[in-house]
Amino acid sequence: MQETITINRQSIGPGENKTIVLNSYQLHTKTNIEIPVHVVHSKKKGPTVLFSAGMHGEETNGIEIVRKIISRQEVQELKCGTLIAIPVINIVSFLYGSRDLPDGRDLNRCFPGTRNGSLGSRIAYDLMKHILPIIDFGVDFHTGGAKINNYPQLRCVFDFEENVALAEKFSAPLIIDSTYRDGTFRQEAAKKGKPILVYEGGESMRFDYLAINEGVNGCLRLMRAYDMVDVNLPNNPSVKIKKDTWIRANSSGLFHMNARNGAFVLKGDLLGVICNPFGDIENKIISNVDGYIVGTNNQPVVNEGDALIHLGIEGD
Repeated sequence: MQETITINRQSIGPGENKTIVLNSYQLHTKTNIEIPVHVVHSKKKGPTVLFSAGMHGEETNGIEIVRKIISRQEVQELKCGTLIAIPVINIVSFLYGSRDLPDGRDLNRCFPGTRNGSLGSRIAYDLMKHILPIIDFGVDFHTGGAKINNYPQLRCVFDFEENVALAEKFSAPLIIDSTYRDGTFRQEAAKKGKPILVYEGGESMRFDYLAINEGVNGCLRLMRAYDMVDVNLPNNPSVKIKKDTWIRANSSGLFHMNARNGAFVLKGDLLGVICNPFGDIENKIISNVDGYIVGTNNQPVVNEGDALIHLGIEGD
């Protein structure tokens, strides 16, 4: 039987499902903001998995993925192991519908954090102190930025075999080799020997049901691989992306996308056109490599040099 786990002085015994509070933080209005953490702690030993979302307050697709996961009956009745689910890490920015915290900081650049630092630093510190030590691995859910639509993808470091093995179990349509960035949850977790994969899908403040469904199914496949749940899901073929490049606007005007997000394109293929709003000029956007479209810019009005189409190049 598993042992009782403790998160910030709150105990969860074997066989218990609890929603506890990571910590509370006071706003300038004297309002206390709490970060809820949902814990499913089965009686039988197994891995402890973290599913987290809402690191940025406008990334609604990830929040919906974690919400759907914790609402499933088979997840509420885990066969073994433990699930720690945080649907909204950045409660404050979620309230404002913004990416950044009120002081302008990006929470995912505040790690490992400090107990007495800025708001973002305190939240990062609590995650590192109370959550990271008790998990074995996790997935942190994100979306593209404003008007950037990312095709469902997992980001990990190919040099670490354990990361790739976890990504293959999750089996997102695209698995992208992505180096660590300073100050991120993923980097600081790796330093502690706790692999965190980053899932990206859709764009901010807009539900993308392909991205949501792929995220939910990936979580279930990952848990099924460790016998935590019993679900019947087909294996999803994944493409490993080793390199990437952006196709940029060759002129200013109105951008029309011709290719489908996620599609494989060949060098020389027509990806889109930029039209002069006065009707007398049309510039073609041509692929300069063979690769997969891993993200697109949905903004219709673009300026010369803007990043339009993100292309991923398959590894050897």
